[in-house]
Amino acid sequence: MSVTLPPTPRGRLLRRGLSASLSLALAVAGTAAAVVLSTAPDAQAAAVPAPSPLDVQGRGASVPFKEQEAEYAATNGTLIGPNRLYGTLPSEASGRQAVTLDAVGEYVEFTLTAPANAMTFRYSLPDNAAGTGRDADIDLRVNGNSLKSVPVTSKYGWYYGGYPFNNNPGDTNPHHFYDETRTMFGSTLPAGTKVRLQVSSTAASPTFTIDLADFEQVAAPIGKPSGALDVVTDFGADPTGAADSTAKIQAAVDAGRTQGKEVYIPQGTFQVRDHIIVDKVTLRGAGPWYSVLTGRDPSNRSKAVGVYGKYANAGGSSNVTLKDFAIIGDIRERVDNDQVNAIGGAMSDSVVDNVWMQHTKCGAWMDGPMNNFTIKNSRILDQTADGVNFHMGVTNSTVTNTFVRNTGDDGLAMWAEAVPNVNNKFTFNTVILPILANNIVTYGGRDITISDNVMSDTITNGGGLHIANRYPGVNSGQGTAVSGVTTAARNTLIRAGNNDYNWRFGVGAIWFSGLNEPINATINITDSEVLDSSYAAIHLIEGATNGLRFNNIRIDGAGTYALQIQAPGTASFTNVTATHIAQSNPIHNCVGSGFQITQGAGNSGWYANPPACTGTWPDPVWTNGGVPGGPTTPPTTPPTTPPTTPPTTPPADTGNLAQGRPATESGHADVYGAGNAVDGNANTYWESTNNAFPQSITVDLGAAKAVKRVVLKLPPAAAWATRTQTLSVLGSTTGPYNTLKASANYTFNPSSGNTATISLDGTEVRYLRLTFTANTGWPAAQLSELEAYAS
Repeated sequence: MSVTLPPTPRGRLLRRGLSASLSLALAVAGTAAAVVLSTAPDAQAAAVPAPSPLDVQGRGASVPFKEQEAEYAATNGTLIGPNRLYGTLPSEASGRQAVTLDAVGEYVEFTLTAPANAMTFRYSLPDNAAGTGRDADIDLRVNGNSLKSVPVTSKYGWYYGGYPFNNNPGDTNPHHFYDETRTMFGSTLPAGTKVRLQVSSTAASPTFTIDLADFEQVAAPIGKPSGALDVVTDFGADPTGAADSTAKIQAAVDAGRTQGKEVYIPQGTFQVRDHIIVDKVTLRGAGPWYSVLTGRDPSNRSKAVGVYGKYANAGGSSNVTLKDFAIIGDIRERVDNDQVNAIGGAMSDSVVDNVWMQHTKCGAWMDGPMNNFTIKNSRILDQTADGVNFHMGVTNSTVTNTFVRNTGDDGLAMWAEAVPNVNNKFTFNTVILPILANNIVTYGGRDITISDNVMSDTITNGGGLHIANRYPGVNSGQGTAVSGVTTAARNTLIRAGNNDYNWRFGVGAIWFSGLNEPINATINITDSEVLDSSYAAIHLIEGATNGLRFNNIRIDGAGTYALQIQAPGTASFTNVTATHIAQSNPIHNCVGSGFQITQGAGNSGWYANPPACTGTWPDPVWTNGGVPGGPTTPPTTPPTTPPTTPPTTPPADTGNLAQGRPATESGHADVYGAGNAVDGNANTYWESTNNAFPQSITVDLGAAKAVKRVVLKLPPAAAWATRTQTLSVLGSTTGPYNTLKASANYTFNPSSGNTATISLDGTEVRYLRLTFTANTGWPAAQLSELEAYAS
């Protein structure tokens, strides 16, 4: 743990603010303790470093927000986790850790790393006894001052029993604990601002568990395009949400189609209680933070807000554009027959762009046949079922640059039920925390591409990436089985796969199933990373899978095996490496020669002959990122050529790359741990073990970064006398450390801010290390902030 103490100068023995007995108690108590000193803020949660799915460069969605995890923020609450056991609160948290607040005055406080005028935070409240959820409020404070009270609820969470689940707390199997809400600050807050979520009352909810916060700078509302029809001024829709606007928005959409004009949804919240049917029209808003469609029929609960194309049996829709608005529903249960999705029907030659989908059953369930449909630049959050499903004859269609979190079933899915799915692509998406099933899956399908995605934190009954002949209507007789060439390239999977509560054993991060019939196709899995898998990294089950080709795969951390073989098949492996596999024998294979392995060059760590065949399944060993740490640059020989025009150029690294990142050290004195050097507070500091040079501090930047400048600080108080420290700067991606700056003397003078700046040449490093050999002011290394910049 790290504790903020007054900035006492380290030249005299006044420095110890904790008694020896209290220090010993803290050391024994461990991670969840938080000590409050009357003269200082509270400690940060002592979380286990865990790789973030948002820190993988060049893969996944390019998101407009900066994410901060509660477990690494300042707090006087209680750290929960890490734990991946299904049905526990931390198991559904990002990184499998969160912070619980259970008393008035408890808080989580984030320090902005970039300007922001809005935030989304993920949280959990307990259910109520009736299973209908509870409503409460939490205070939002800025730099210590109350800004507003933010409503929070558990009515969209807490499901029980077996599939498709119910809202009866007396049943077994509670899950789907978390929800998200968003709010705007009313002004732009600069980097360095302290934003706090604080409990003001426990009367409405005994606990508030905070998982994370996403901070962003939301642009001003988009004005009405020239010549567009306005659903408010032209058709009388109610932007206050008081009246039902379904018919009036539908009238605007119909007029837009017949007149060939765009239809504009201005700023406001609009009550919509049934589907808006779109065909040959553009429906656009002022932006997803400003134009919101919401609502549900008060008496017929199978009717709710949604924007739908005509169903295929009615001819389908085409040439539709949906853009720059939000669909935030009110779905609190899962009824699979209800068409209460944000987007649905059939839409050919159509685009969904920058649409926020939340609290509906599915984000987009598309029923074909339909062709050439794209979802891009969107957010899909807090669904009771799938994020997206391309179902039954969807062809040449894409989901790209889309962020998906907290779905109740598969995050992104293709299901070729009875009609072939052909040439569809899921690319550059980030899919996190599907509460059931898989992050990304194709059930059948010909010539499918799943590439450049990031998948993390699978919860149960699924894996990160799944390719299968499963589910009704998937078979070669109807041309719907997996066939042609399936390409899965440049994907990163983090903490993927988990226990299947039906099978009672683990599902792999990447897994294949020939349940309906054997898979006979070419399946290229290339240039990818499988990190900290909850169970096996690669898994075959339920019928043969033939034609697997693994090339340039890095497996780093697996809770059980590198390969779990429960079905026959054929596979080739080239440049596949595995490290940190929990079981001493990395393969579990009881089908013997039924699974044929062809080895190319460059393999290591995953092969054994004979493999294990124990008849029992070992308990997993979860590293949670502690070993080895997370994603690095993927292998490039032989390369898989990435797309030349990815959908969105990722933003350049800005701000302090080290702030809030995991930090380790060679040693520290008393309570002056390494976390103090990356907490954004110049008044806290790291101090190494005394009289024991050399000493070092290392920061994990989360991914390789081109660091061009390092800024070192000591507390700015004048009581800190001028001192000179001798140190060198080193860096590493995954292997040995290289010297970035040779050892030199750096003077810290309070009159000039107690700051030293070191220029570097921009070599990419993930792990940034300072090694100290002398300090003229104290017999130890001292540092209040280690800041790293890409410019």
